[in-house]
Amino acid sequence: MFAKNTKILFQGDSLTDGARGRSDDLNHILGHGYVYLIAARLCADLPDLNLHFINRGCSGNTVLDLQARWKEDTLDLVPDVVSILIGVNDVCAELYGNAGVSAEQYEDTYRRVLTMTQAALPIVQLVLCEPFILPVGPLRARWPEHRAKIDLCREITERLSTEFNAVLVRSQHLFDVACATSSPEYWMWDGIHPMPAGHELLARAWLSATICQGLQEARQAEQS
Repeated sequence: MFAKNTKILFQGDSLTDGARGRSDDLNHILGHGYVYLIAARLCADLPDLNLHFINRGCSGNTVLDLQARWKEDTLDLVPDVVSILIGVNDVCAELYGNAGVSAEQYEDTYRRVLTMTQAALPIVQLVLCEPFILPVGPLRARWPEHRAKIDLCREITERLSTEFNAVLVRSQHLFDVACATSSPEYWMWDGIHPMPAGHELLARAWLSATICQGLQEARQAEQS
């Protein structure tokens, strides 16, 4: 997965955005979340590969917003790897007075986005991250409802990962397990946005999933 000069693009909402800069200032273009941590680790460990990282996460985005800007912010950049984390705004939008996205619309739109990607970039490697939440802040009062909605999005993400041969990052399970050792507030300050420890957990899970995929591809190449 990580060959020389690989271009890795991260897409999604505020979780990916991480307050990234919108200029060419290299100090800020990756934001301060899991994307930055992944890039830091891989660039330090694999300097000979000259990996190139791009963050195009946009705070507040739903999958509909993602689709609207997909050509300019993804296809036109011609990445080798596209990592997507989307869904929390689709199911939790009503908490902030916005219209949510139904599970059916989420799946149909997400599938269109992935279909466009594979049509335009036939050899692209897709990485799909499950959306996730924890019972903190405003989510706590309506937790069963929101957990049920996010679980539907998780099931859809898993289904699409199989359909499009994508790497799947099981984010919700990651945080559920983490809450056995520390409170939900330790990992996410509002039930949606991770604390630094939460971003590190997500970065580790992403690296583990993608590196395992890379090892599997290497074994298959050796056997062929």
